[in-house]
Amino acid sequence: MKSIVCTEPGKLIIEERSDPIPPKGWVTLKMKRIGLCGTDFHIFKGLHPFLEYPRVMGHELSGEILETPRNGRFSVGDKVIINPYLSCGDCVSCKKSKSNCCVNLKVLGVHTDGGMCEFLCLPERAIYSARGLTLSEAAMVEFLSIGAHAVSRGQLLAGSRILVIGAGPIGLGVALFASFEEACAVAILDVNMERVVFAENLSDAFSGFVVEDDVDERLREFTKGDMFDVVFDATGNAKSMEKSLDYTSHGGACVFVSVVKDKIKFSDPFFHAREMQIIGSRNANRVDFENVIDKIHSGKIPSSELNSHNVNLLDLPRQLPTWIEDGSGLVKAIAHL
Repeated sequence: MKSIVCTEPGKLIIEERSDPIPPKGWVTLKMKRIGLCGTDFHIFKGLHPFLEYPRVMGHELSGEILETPRNGRFSVGDKVIINPYLSCGDCVSCKKSKSNCCVNLKVLGVHTDGGMCEFLCLPERAIYSARGLTLSEAAMVEFLSIGAHAVSRGQLLAGSRILVIGAGPIGLGVALFASFEEACAVAILDVNMERVVFAENLSDAFSGFVVEDDVDERLREFTKGDMFDVVFDATGNAKSMEKSLDYTSHGGACVFVSVVKDKIKFSDPFFHAREMQIIGSRNANRVDFENVIDKIHSGKIPSSELNSHNVNLLDLPRQLPTWIEDGSGLVKAIAHL
């Protein structure tokens, strides 16, 4: 089978590999759609903290059942969503129903080879029915689930003032699910004017702000001087994550959605004076996937607007570097097979 392999930072090749042989009880899938996200760009640039090369990337996935075990839950030809978080089921985290942060977690496309290939074998528990979604919508469920999970971690109350920092796909997912909560006011902050405008056009519930010299004062005015009840940082930038604490109100919470290699520093007196919470949010659980699927079915997710670019998977070694050099207009790119 053909696979797209990142052999080292900055190098992506098409490689012929043997077709996978499924372990007993596993399902064989024909890959159909692979979404690209910041993780893939970080891997290509050599910035991901948990990765070894060479690696087949791809964790935002949808496919079609090619082969299934006897008495399995699926039939050949079924269209499915793939949960790329392969947990052990037996560690301290899994026993708390938090398989998203399993001690022995293997994420497709990060810790083990992912879906940028023709065929993939997985356990049935990692596969969900795409029931009524298009293949492209099915491939977007994973990144939207990260946003849904982050919002659940923030424990929003009715009428909360929300700030989402970073208007990339993950940040947009966070903002969308925050806006579904009762009477929440959602502000989005980004350094890129194009992204802020896109976010404001995506939903009437969003108020956009661009990082400029007076942005702190404008955010203070937006919240009548109190700052935000819950801040979500989805930038993957250490300086932004540190700055996000300044936007958190007394008694508020700051949720770190992205992961960085760096250490995050903050003023302890400032932290204690506000009795704020700093919360980590990692990946997503099945309940988050189901939440996203339901929201797509109900028409609350503008999936066609989010899917800004499409590419044939075999053209990706040529196309990916150009998107890194100039990402104008890029929101969610999806590779097709």
